[in-house]
Amino acid sequence: MRILLAVDGSKNSLDAVQFFIDHADWYRETPQVELVTVHLPVPKLPGMGAAVGKAQIEKYYQEEGEKQLTAARRKLDAAGVRHEARVLVGPVAESLVKHAKERRCDLIYIGSRGHTELGKALLGSIATKVLHISDLPILLVK
Repeated sequence: MRILLAVDGSKNSLDAVQFFIDHADWYRETPQVELVTVHLPVPKLPGMGAAVGKAQIEKYYQEEGEKQLTAARRKLDAAGVRHEARVLVGPVAESLVKHAKERRCDLIYIGSRGHTELGKALLGSIATKVLHISDLPILLVK
């Protein structure tokens, strides 16, 4: 089984990591874990290419993504859970679902912020969008 574990460095995403660790015995065999964070693309501004090169932007994405992955990696390492960590760039929900399909994941773990129904309707939610656009099973951790 391959599981995509989506994190953004927030307490709620770390709760999803902990939930996975606490319930690892649910699986017959040890799952392969894809630990993934997504960085929104930097807006392209006129003349930006003259000041900031592509390599600098890529380095920025990687450094920021690594910050978002650090706490989750520590938790997984401490629990002895092997994982592959990746930093993706793009629209968050769409990038998560696309990556899960490309890597042939069987399940997506994602944390929820736990907003009220009104808050979800007004603010939207990455987790809610993933639920709507994915045809893979989702385990939403509140």
